[in-house]
Amino acid sequence: MVPTTTMIRDALAMYLSQKGMSINQFSGQSGINSGTLSRILSGQQPIAMDHLERITKAMDLPEDYFYSLYVDECFYYSSPTWRRLRPFLVRSAELGRLDCVEQVVQNLLENLIYAPMLFEVAEGLFQEGLWQAAELLYKNVSASEKYQNSERLAVCQYRLFRIAISDDQTRNLQAALLFECYLDRLDEADQLDGLKHLGHVYGSMNRWHKVDELAKKMLRLATIRYNLQRQSDRRENNEKKTEKPLYFYILYAQLFCSNVCEQIGDFNSALEWVSLYMDGSWIQEDNEEVKRTVAQFQEWGTANSLLYRVMAGHYEALSEYVEYISDRPDEIFIALYYIILSANRYDWNVDNILERFAAYLPYRTNLAEYGIIHNKQIIANQYSRFLAELAAYYLHNKRKEGIGFILKSLESSARINNESNVIKCVDLFGQHRNQADEEENEQYKLQIGIYL
Repeated sequence: MVPTTTMIRDALAMYLSQKGMSINQFSGQSGINSGTLSRILSGQQPIAMDHLERITKAMDLPEDYFYSLYVDECFYYSSPTWRRLRPFLVRSAELGRLDCVEQVVQNLLENLIYAPMLFEVAEGLFQEGLWQAAELLYKNVSASEKYQNSERLAVCQYRLFRIAISDDQTRNLQAALLFECYLDRLDEADQLDGLKHLGHVYGSMNRWHKVDELAKKMLRLATIRYNLQRQSDRRENNEKKTEKPLYFYILYAQLFCSNVCEQIGDFNSALEWVSLYMDGSWIQEDNEEVKRTVAQFQEWGTANSLLYRVMAGHYEALSEYVEYISDRPDEIFIALYYIILSANRYDWNVDNILERFAAYLPYRTNLAEYGIIHNKQIIANQYSRFLAELAAYYLHNKRKEGIGFILKSLESSARINNESNVIKCVDLFGQHRNQADEEENEQYKLQIGIYL
């Protein structure tokens, strides 16, 4: 182990002394030119990132062993250069050395000329999934540009919104409200993707008036942009691309609108929206991606047409809907939620359906990919609500296991900070407290205590 030193070159000199090695011998071991090593040791040449990696490997030390000292090397023992700092930032992020990322960023942003370069690195880290490091960069770049009405500041806030999304609905709401202030400053491509992600967040919190507002805005923007693209002979190679083709956002906005109508109980309007997003005949492009996208929306439309009939109280549609989803395992959990919701609304007995799909009642995180509309936040929210509806169903039918489902729903709701469903569980438990045994009463008190 190399003793603690204040400089990397001191540690190297001590290593050579302890091992009785010459510069030429270490040159052969590290692959660094002996003249370069001599200048590094004498302080006449700064240590490049490649030199650092070779020295560390030759000394048989962990790759990030000298990283904290390298920050000092870059800023205090030599002049900072982007040629050294950029690869160091990226590698620090890859190795999880967020402390080094933070130190470099804090030092660099004393000079605002580095803000665009740090933003570029943040974008690369974001695309690679290194979101914690990217978050540090975006936050610092945002702070440096908070008084500027720049698109870069808006993109930073968009990325921070994406990174912030979790199972905690309170945190998600705060992130959404903050990002909305910057939405209109984004390039139209990012606006469309931002509207989609905002729709998911507000949908997971049952704020359907906001989903409706965002969906209509997405529909207008996507339609205008698609028509301009279709009418123009020029290629849009220089324009920023959306995550999905433009026609996708038109169909997706219509899907959002049908979901809003469903949630407010306007099933006739919901079916009208279904007919729109099932029709892809207007799409100008003709390729495999178009065919896959149209087929996906048509499949959702077929399922939702049956579902909306069920939710409107048409009992005769229930068996057809059940048979339809039975061949689609990834949709069964979501379907069961709506079936139990309808059963409670119309006083139906669906015991046979619950028994048939009993294996799908536990929340299975490996089924998170239910399709693009069913993201993780929406699934977590629906699971909590499903448990509460299931509890209500069993208790209405004088079956004591309903108490257990209240407790499961309460635990799930507290985990994602779903206040409205917690209140529902408290109300439901209060109505049926006489059916709870001593252990269930104690468990209820414990969960309420943790939540409060």
